[in-house]
Amino acid sequence: MADTTAKKDGGIWETVKTVFWALIIAGVFRTLFFQPFWIPSGSMKDTLLIGDFLFVNKMAYGYSRHSCPFSVCPIPGRILASEPERGDVVVFRHPTRGVDFIKRVIGLPGDTVQMQNGQLILNGQPVPQQPDGVFTEPKLPQGPGQIPPRCFNEPVAAGGACEKPRFTETLPNGTSHEVLNIVDGWPLDDTPVYTVPAGTYFFMGDNRDNSEDSRVPAIAGGLGFVPAEYLIGRADRIMFSSAGKSLLYFWTWRGDRFFKAVH
Repeated sequence: MADTTAKKDGGIWETVKTVFWALIIAGVFRTLFFQPFWIPSGSMKDTLLIGDFLFVNKMAYGYSRHSCPFSVCPIPGRILASEPERGDVVVFRHPTRGVDFIKRVIGLPGDTVQMQNGQLILNGQPVPQQPDGVFTEPKLPQGPGQIPPRCFNEPVAAGGACEKPRFTETLPNGTSHEVLNIVDGWPLDDTPVYTVPAGTYFFMGDNRDNSEDSRVPAIAGGLGFVPAEYLIGRADRIMFSSAGKSLLYFWTWRGDRFFKAVH
């Protein structure tokens, strides 16, 4: 009986140790290489939808004080492995609010950025946009906040087809992505010329009329230019997606978005 009890105790202890080390390894892996991120808003539609769950590649650009796995990085500032490129979808820490945002890199250090009548002007040249159909979604509450989407074809009854014209935008480096339009003449459709300072980046959301981004200066309560040290990592792939209030509502998962690459 004593031997049986000892074996049981030993088996339980081995299980506890296995679980403990598994959690340690998972924590180290998460801290060093990847960070989970859940899309809480519609600012990046239709590239990213509310309820998309992805892992952020923290090694894409090297460590910053916001992606560093330690409380103090070995070297102050940012240790760049490579520079972000125009078109990258990046998670970063908001410079003034202390929360994580996800947007697309539009302007690099030294670039000039402007919006004119809803068209992006980069370094004085219009960025080409080609019509690409219509993005349609039901006019229903979305995510934990249960906020219904805004529609170009308002008024739309609850449950009706909420439509937004879609365009394919091609940046100077040849990368293309889709952008949406909700309303013509939106205040951020026309902006001053912004010159991106050294060591910072200009971000915009793909859902242009529903995105708080670098078009609103930090001094006015917006995002403004984002210093390199605030970058956390690049979003490369959606792992899975939920159309419901919670990721745990597996019956609301969107099967067509599993392991979908982020472009």
